[in-house]
Amino acid sequence: MPTIRANGVDTYYERRGDGPTVVFVHASMLDHAVWDEQVEALSTDYSTVTYDLRGHGRTGRSAESEYTVDLYVADLRALLLELDIRNPVLCGLSMGGTVALTYAATYPDDLAGLVLVDAFAPEFRSRGEWFLRRVALSALVPPVRLLGLERVERANVWLTARLFPGADGDYESVERLREGGPGMATEEFAKVVRSMARPRDPPVDLSTVSAPTLVLYGERDLPFVRLHAARFAAHVPTVDVREVPGAGHASNLDAPEYVTGAIRDFLEAHAGTTDRSADSTDSNGNSDGANGGNGGSAA
Repeated sequence: MPTIRANGVDTYYERRGDGPTVVFVHASMLDHAVWDEQVEALSTDYSTVTYDLRGHGRTGRSAESEYTVDLYVADLRALLLELDIRNPVLCGLSMGGTVALTYAATYPDDLAGLVLVDAFAPEFRSRGEWFLRRVALSALVPPVRLLGLERVERANVWLTARLFPGADGDYESVERLREGGPGMATEEFAKVVRSMARPRDPPVDLSTVSAPTLVLYGERDLPFVRLHAARFAAHVPTVDVREVPGAGHASNLDAPEYVTGAIRDFLEAHAGTTDRSADSTDSNGNSDGANGGNGGSAA
């Protein structure tokens, strides 16, 4: 398994293809495999890099007592430096979009492009969103300790489908991704949940995001995600916002052809300015394109 030491954690990653570099950041409770269809399609023309965030997948647990968006950003920064990746297009899903957005605002000159899929900014902007992300998410931790993550996740998906019809999307795809993959430890789940529930201070200044940006959100996505997409459209200087027909809160799984096509169009327009990584082998001496395992623990 290709791993590299980045910011104090052994990070699992996969690199495939050759050409301008695209780095994919997965959603919470999943892992790098959530991007498999996009990687399969795009690695014929681009160098694709996927990795597992700390607490997830084959990267797994770490000694940090708390996780934050800024910590995930620091991990990503260290990973790119260790792999000698310069000016990639960064593509993030859900919480991975939050990480990608914060990275783009922190290092505005270091990206050729930014793709946000079903993403949200790390601040709270309404009482409803505060309740959903701070109270409801945090309330999942005790049941997970008692009943296990998979049972609680299925109940949460059931409730989401009734409160926000269609937002749950193709949950069977999530379950297939999870099969055979490493599970998530309960304490890691708690740290990841708290990282999403905690607002960033100071808030991300969207006006500092200088990279061309593509925002994709599901037609049936959660209401606060659709509101954030509108906020991105209003405040990110160079942005294209598109609704993904029929998709819920995992647009790349619910409508993979549409999302892959939109990302490809964006890459054709903007990825030509990326620099290739200096070395096509990983830190263990393996050639690019290692085949990794499947999914994380929850949507």
